[in-house]
Amino acid sequence: MPSKSLVVFDLDGTLVDTAPDLSAAMNVILSREGLGELAPASVRLMVGRGARVLMERGLEAAGIVPDSARLDRLVDEFLAVYEQRIALESRPFPGAIEAVEALASNGARLAICTNKPERLSELLLGELGIREHFVSLIGGDSLMRRKPFAEPLLEAIARAGCTPAETVMVGDSVTDIQTARAAGVRVVGVSFGYSETAMADLGADAVIDHFDELGPALAKLGMRASST
Repeated sequence: MPSKSLVVFDLDGTLVDTAPDLSAAMNVILSREGLGELAPASVRLMVGRGARVLMERGLEAAGIVPDSARLDRLVDEFLAVYEQRIALESRPFPGAIEAVEALASNGARLAICTNKPERLSELLLGELGIREHFVSLIGGDSLMRRKPFAEPLLEAIARAGCTPAETVMVGDSVTDIQTARAAGVRVVGVSFGYSETAMADLGADAVIDHFDELGPALAKLGMRASST
């Protein structure tokens, strides 16, 4: 059993339900382009691989395949709109704050590894008043490569002063599972996120349906909360 422990959370769809604000920002852009709006439930399933993929998939769902220049422009516009409403409706999932606080109080180190741009991740966590709980944060633009490559997770771990053997990742998508596997890290999947495929079918080491179940799941994976 490791002498210290680190829990690395994905952000969108895992720790925070950001779909309402992402969907609203997406629909602002689609409306500007003379396209029909998308249902929030549709946008939820597009989240997780960064703003460019999200915008590309949204445009395709609205009926167009943009060229690179147009996509670049619309991604920039999307990010600007999204920043202005980043925490209007986004909220931590039920039990998330309590789980984070319990882990921290028991000595676990906490980190974020997300494909959301680093600055927007910092802004979101700050607006929600929970940034202080995380010792490191790696966003989709923090390094040359993003999830599902191992580098972002490994960097989050290194900045937290831990090793992969001392770490468990918590995520909601196949991207998170692939990232954890690439980094040699155990992974807990949440069933309530934005995955198009049921989490039970993605091969996580454990699956939880509510954050109340996170502590017991971590214990079953051999993690103890100790800062020593």
